[in-house]
Amino acid sequence: MNTLLNINHLLFLLEGTWWTVVLTAVAFIGGGVGGLAIALARIAPADWMRLISGLYVQLIQGTPLLVIMFLGYFGLPALGYNVTPLTAAGASLTIYVSAYLGEIWRGCLEAVPKAQWEAAECLALSKTQRMFKVIMPQAIRLATPPTVGFSVQIVKNTSLASVVGFVELARAGQLINNSIFEPFLIYVIVAVIYFCLCFPLSVFSQRLEKTMARYGARTADAA
Repeated sequence: MNTLLNINHLLFLLEGTWWTVVLTAVAFIGGGVGGLAIALARIAPADWMRLISGLYVQLIQGTPLLVIMFLGYFGLPALGYNVTPLTAAGASLTIYVSAYLGEIWRGCLEAVPKAQWEAAECLALSKTQRMFKVIMPQAIRLATPPTVGFSVQIVKNTSLASVVGFVELARAGQLINNSIFEPFLIYVIVAVIYFCLCFPLSVFSQRLEKTMARYGARTADAA
């Protein structure tokens, strides 16, 4: 098959892949910190904290990520703040991811049996100690599989960063196609690369889910 695709194009795709991984890491770490704060606020005793965090989750989950990207990249300069494509994309994904991880982790915290919460209170621990020494270790086991599974969505959603001019994998493929006009070949390669990034995470998530299920069954039998 005759093609204009060469090694330089492939190297450019690999560079875009690297930036996809970087953007995923930024979104996951930033979103994880924000998600933990949201999850704790969602189960806080204070009504105002539950209300504000709940409104935040509903607002972000009800807004397309593409719109959040546009607001970050075009809205902030209108307010006098100049942002780079990486900053806009990273901030937008962090906000988006924090809302979803916050809800995932809230559900896992609330899934810890009430008896464990009551037992923690009987140990004369402070609220912070009860949360971080008793409740959270159990919630982490429940949260690990869905968190790893959601990371697949983060990888795929990085492709939307191309709308603000950030050159990640999808944008790199688009630029190459604009120069050699071979869309089928280029986007097949892009799809294969995305598959290579996402498939191991999907398999890992499934294995974690099975492992946690077996652990839960053994714990129930022991009880």
